[in-house]
Formats: sequence, C-alpha cells, structure tokens
Amino acid sequence: MRTDVVYPSDTVKTRAGLSLGSSSDSVYQMVADALASRGIAGGRVVDVGCGGGALWRVLSGRFDQYAGLDAVRYPTLPPDVEFRQVDLDTTEWPVRDGDADVVTAVETIEHLENPWAFVRALARIAKPGGWVVVTTPNQLSALSLVTLIVKRRFSAFQDSAYPGHRTALLESDLVRILAAAGLEQIAVAYSCRGRLPLTAAHVPARLARRMPRACSDNLLVIGRNPHGR
Repeated sequence: MRTDVVYPSDTVKTRAGLSLGSSSDSVYQMVADALASRGIAGGRVVDVGCGGGALWRVLSGRFDQYAGLDAVRYPTLPPDVEFRQVDLDTTEWPVRDGDADVVTAVETIEHLENPWAFVRALARIAKPGGWVVVTTPNQLSALSLVTLIVKRRFSAFQDSAYPGHRTALLESDLVRILAAAGLEQIAVAYSCRGRLPLTAAHVPARLARRMPRACSDNLLVIGRNPHGR
C-alpha cells in the first residue's frame, strides 16, 4: 500500500469541489422508484447534498416543493431553487424540525466525517410519518469486492477519490445508523446498474435485476420517522 500519496487539502468545500455535484441517472431513478413504490408523493422534499439539483428534475412531477442544502452552490443548480449553503459536517443547519415530508441525501454520506450525526440530522427535519432516503456506493458489489482484493481499497474509495470519498459504509452499517436515529420501516434497494470487474463494461440489465447486490454500483436505504425527531 502506498504511503507517499499527496492528497488535496481536506475541507468540506474541497470535498464538495471534488464532487461534480451529480450522480448517475440510475441513482436518481433508484430514489424515485423507492418513493413511488411506497406511494410517497406530494409535500416538500429537502435534498441534503443537493449538488446541481438533478434529483428535483426526476421528482418534480410528484412533489410540490423542493429545497436544497450543500456546502457550495453548484452552477448547474437552477437559480429559482430554494437553496441554503451549509457545512454538512456540522449538522447545525438552518432548517426547522419536521420541515420535510421527504429528506434525501444522494451520494453524500460518504463525503462526511460522522455518518451517525448526519443521519440524526436528516431524521430531525423529517415530519412525523416522513421519510429519509440515503444512497451511497455499494461496497458489496462484485466490482468493489474485486477491487478490495486487488488494490486493498473499495472501488469508490481509492486514492484518486480521496478526500472526496472518505467514509465507506456497508448496507448493514446504514441500517444500524437509520435505526439508531429512530427511523422505522427500514429497507434496502439497489440501482441495478453496475460495472463488470476489470472492464469498462456494465453488467447486463437482466443479470443486474436477478443479482442486484452483486451487480449494483450504488445502494439506497430508506426509513420512516414515526416521532418527528
């Protein structure tokens, strides 16, 4: 393992800058599908780590309001979007308790120092009966496990991704974190889109649907807030 790597300065804005402010379409569709399959629609979405607002372009036909929070305002975020610039590592956000029907954090938690505190903050701003949705790279995909064996790093957490990606979480970690935040009805879903190990090709869609954990680059965990914490 190399120990002579020089990393960029590590601040929340640096990490935000290393991100492009967007994820793959399959990730946003995974979020939309998880909400639609539960009949969740209408009301207000607060998107924590909103990037360029790509999630709202997917959800805008099903929800009434949208607000985005992030460490920087990306130029691709539409100017009419309600936006608050915050330090996502502090969780001291100018958002009132119970502000949202749905709180999302799409490909954000892996950029942060304390995932437990972060999810507690997400749960705080969800209404009683509201939902929290978190996505992150899938460490148990075939690609990630092969990369771990060959390079001793998960696929999304190699030196080239650091310090942008700093906290690798398994789905079991996320389930525990959401439960500790008081969320219930916790479930896991997968993007059903992933790359084949040692190639640039993607897994055939039919195979990905049959073996979603092994064949998905990203996963989602969703939970419901019964108490409005």
